[in-house]
Amino acid sequence: MFYYFTLWRQDGLDQRIQEILRCQVRERTRRLEDPSLAIIDTQSVRVAAGVPKETTGLDVNKKTPGRKRGLAVDVLGLAIGVVVLAASAHDNEAGIALLDQAAERCGMRLEKVLVDQGFKDAVIIHGAVNDITVEVVRRNRDDQGKGFVPQPMRWVVEQVNGTLMLPRCLARDYDHRPDNAASRVYWASTAGMLRRLTSPSPAWRDEVELAA
Repeated sequence: MFYYFTLWRQDGLDQRIQEILRCQVRERTRRLEDPSLAIIDTQSVRVAAGVPKETTGLDVNKKTPGRKRGLAVDVLGLAIGVVVLAASAHDNEAGIALLDQAAERCGMRLEKVLVDQGFKDAVIIHGAVNDITVEVVRRNRDDQGKGFVPQPMRWVVEQVNGTLMLPRCLARDYDHRPDNAASRVYWASTAGMLRRLTSPSPAWRDEVELAA
């Protein structure tokens, strides 16, 4: 099984299948194949004991040792790009890589990308070079000035990050190679889209009319 997993990852089959299904899910919800808006975020996950030390690091802000998983999704929560780096890598490194992936897979239709405050000017500049507007979404406080109010659009990627922690192989990173770890995210995304496409009744999110 791992032989075919590696073979398909090397051939890019995992990404091609995921792209085809993403377009089908979007068409089912009466949207164009490629989104005009994407949301980018990162998530630090711990690694298993056997993972090589040179591919891991420490996320100082989140106090998490391991790897950093970067994700770009559309407003339906469908993955557009995935990158896996050492947790010590800055969010800008993940953001730039994800912008390149999103620009390649969405073409000229992609106009805007939402990010949180962990991403700095380097990502905004790189987006401008690719004719993509990168907007930093700042946290909103509640009426009492405590806590924060989730942003409806940007919160989609947070929901996806939460669901990625459900499969055992993604709750903790067991892969020696970061590209294998990224491939597992694509397959998890593929499984989720297959459920959407084969479900007898559409999910609640498929019925919501969103702006992009």
